Amino acid sequence: MAKYFRPHLLGSFAVMALFFAATITAPAQAQGQGPAAPPNPLAWAYAVAPPGPPPPPPPPDDGKIYHVPGSDLGFNITQLRDTGNPVDWFPGDHPPMPTIVAHRRSPTANPWIGSCGLCHYPNGKGRPENAGIAGLSEGYILEQLADFKNGARRTADPGKRNTITMTGNAAGLTDEEALAAAKYFSSIKMTSWIKVKEVETVPKVRNANGFYIPIEGSETEPLGQRILEMPVDPEATEMFRNPRSGWIAYVPMGSVKRGEELVKKGGMGKTVACAACHGDDLKGNGNFPPIAGRSPSYLARQLYDIQQYTRNGPGTQLMRPVVQNLSPDDILAITAYLASLEP
Repeated sequence: MAKYFRPHLLGSFAVMALFFAATITAPAQAQGQGPAAPPNPLAWAYAVAPPGPPPPPPPPDDGKIYHVPGSDLGFNITQLRDTGNPVDWFPGDHPPMPTIVAHRRSPTANPWIGSCGLCHYPNGKGRPENAGIAGLSEGYILEQLADFKNGARRTADPGKRNTITMTGNAAGLTDEEALAAAKYFSSIKMTSWIKVKEVETVPKVRNANGFYIPIEGSETEPLGQRILEMPVDPEATEMFRNPRSGWIAYVPMGSVKRGEELVKKGGMGKTVACAACHGDDLKGNGNFPPIAGRSPSYLARQLYDIQQYTRNGPGTQLMRPVVQNLSPDDILAITAYLASLEP
């Protein structure tokens, strides 16, 4: 798909993302989550875009129909930009979508609620700036929506717009919509989506409004003590929102083995073995969610949010003693190992 690469088209999607986030997060910001705080020790996981001028306005639709490998469907730029009705390249990959998953509420409706499928994809695999929610239990999804709605689930970095967006969406959902979405995503099996690679150097990247993509060229830089999660095919992800195009997580050398020690044995008392709650295979246990094969950026944010008392709720009361002694490097190692597993 590289032959279709058009930088100005990618820029147009950045404009779309900024507009979309600003529109649906304004009410939540008014409730107390203000400007971005200084970078926290896990800034790589939150991927808050630095301030700067907006990208140039998108070019007009030229009428060209675009395709992705494996799909018989085709869409023009107007359809690809439509945040209210996100494109579905592979309708056979999932059950029929409920209305709230497939479509945004009309802009004239009050409140204005985005479609679940826009951020989490129709197959529920999501992206690092959001969450992979396929295969989460129905009860757990409903519990999280309730936590967002009542303010129990926030973010340790107020610049993380996605959390603010979810707060507004969850507050406006009807009980029927929430249940329909929970039943839908819990019925989809999560499959392998992330390839973990231990490296010392990585491509130089830019922030694409919540996740990282390589800067054109061959420049590299030391990875250091961070995880750099990026799409296998940046164009497929950023421009086409291809839900079959996966991710690479570059992690520090030795971090997977160190994480395994913490996850399986508790790191000599620093924490407890994750299987105690999340199941022997770490694929979930009732309302204890599956954590194997999930985005390391997402998992790291959740551990840190729980540590910082910005994520609360019934489940997190049990988690806080487990995570309270973890250092940023421990969280990095744990999430690197978890991401390396089969979901």
